[in-house]
Amino acid sequence: MLALFFAVGARAETTNALSDAEIQGRELAQQLCDARPVENFTNTGVIKTRYKSGKRTELRFRSEIIATATNWFTIYETLGEGHQAKFKIEHNDNKVLRYEIRGNEEVEREATFPFAGSDFWLGDLSLEFFHWPQQKILPNPTSLKLGRSYKLLESTNPNPSTNGYSRVLSWVDKESGGLLQAEAYDTNGKLLKVFYPKSYEKVNGQWQVEEIRMRNNQTDSSTRLEFDLKKD
Repeated sequence: MLALFFAVGARAETTNALSDAEIQGRELAQQLCDARPVENFTNTGVIKTRYKSGKRTELRFRSEIIATATNWFTIYETLGEGHQAKFKIEHNDNKVLRYEIRGNEEVEREATFPFAGSDFWLGDLSLEFFHWPQQKILPNPTSLKLGRSYKLLESTNPNPSTNGYSRVLSWVDKESGGLLQAEAYDTNGKLLKVFYPKSYEKVNGQWQVEEIRMRNNQTDSSTRLEFDLKKD
C-alpha cells in the first residue's frame, strides 16, 4: 500500500548551484517517486473524520492501483450511502500529476481539494509535495523517529496557493522508504497539518499501511484512514 503514498512524480533538476543538501534532497524525492507499482492492487477501508464541532463521520472507501506500460493510476472512491466522492490521479513518464475529480472533471492542479469532506486533500494522498522542484535534506534533530532511523526532507513550494502548503517536512524511514511523519505549513509559515501512519507492517514481503492519520491544527479536526490489510 505504500505505493499509493510514495510513488508520485518528481521533476529532477541538476545544477552546479545546488548545495549537497539540495542534491541529496532531490535524489531522495526522485527515489521515492521512481518506486512505481508493478501490478494492479485493490484495497478497502474506513475514513473517519472528527470535526471541531464534535461531529463524527465514517465512510467506507476503496483504493485502487492500475498499472500500465506507460503510466499508472491511483483511485479513491467512497462506498455505500452518504457523502459520495471519487477521484483518480494519473502518474505518467512526463512526471506530471493529473487529477480527475468525480470522474468528469480533469484538472492540472487540485491539490487542496478535500476527499469526502475530510482533512485529506488530494495533494496529501498523492504526496504532491515530492513533485515540487525545491527539495533539501535537513540535519536530523533526533537519532530516531518513532523508533526508526530516518532522513528529514524539506519540500518547499515556490508558488503556493492562498490556502495551500508553502513547506512540508517529511521524516522518511530509511529501511522502507515509508513516511513516518509529515508536517505541512501554510503560506504564513504556521503549522497547518500533521500527517503520519499510525502503523505499517510487512505482509507477504510487501509494506502495507494499517492506518494513516491527519490532524489539522488550524481547524481542530482530524481524519483517520483505516485500511483492511490483505494477508492472504
